[in-house]
Amino acid sequence: MKTWVKVMVVTVIVGVAAMALGPILWPIAEGGAQPTAGQLFFFIVLEAIQSLAFGLGVSFLVFGLPTVRRASPNSRLMAWAMYLSIGWLLVSWWPHSHLHQVVGENLQGLLYIEYGFHVTVIIGAIVLAYGFLSLLREQSKGTSTRVA
Repeated sequence: MKTWVKVMVVTVIVGVAAMALGPILWPIAEGGAQPTAGQLFFFIVLEAIQSLAFGLGVSFLVFGLPTVRRASPNSRLMAWAMYLSIGWLLVSWWPHSHLHQVVGENLQGLLYIEYGFHVTVIIGAIVLAYGFLSLLREQSKGTSTRVA
């Protein structure tokens, strides 16, 4: 079976499971806000997007490391950092949203969630930006060496 088919299968299976299990694993806090009928559709669509992103992140973590290593052959550490950053950027939205539902109006809990997720997403983005620029530098060196 081709890798892209495996990725699609894992993404859909994990995404559907995440969509179904989210409300069970993380029930809405008592007294939490309830969406209006007009808002409910948009929350369901958002949940579907985040669940599929979670599934894609799991697929990436299962199948993506060899590809990242090939793209960054000069640094195993950078390959691992980029691999984990991409995985985290995809999987983190699902637990992040659900934890918001669980904490309700608890501001201390909200601070933990925001720091735990937002700061790590920022770090992941910095890692990817640095890794991408490093890859461009390496590619540029290879091109200038071949031309000279």
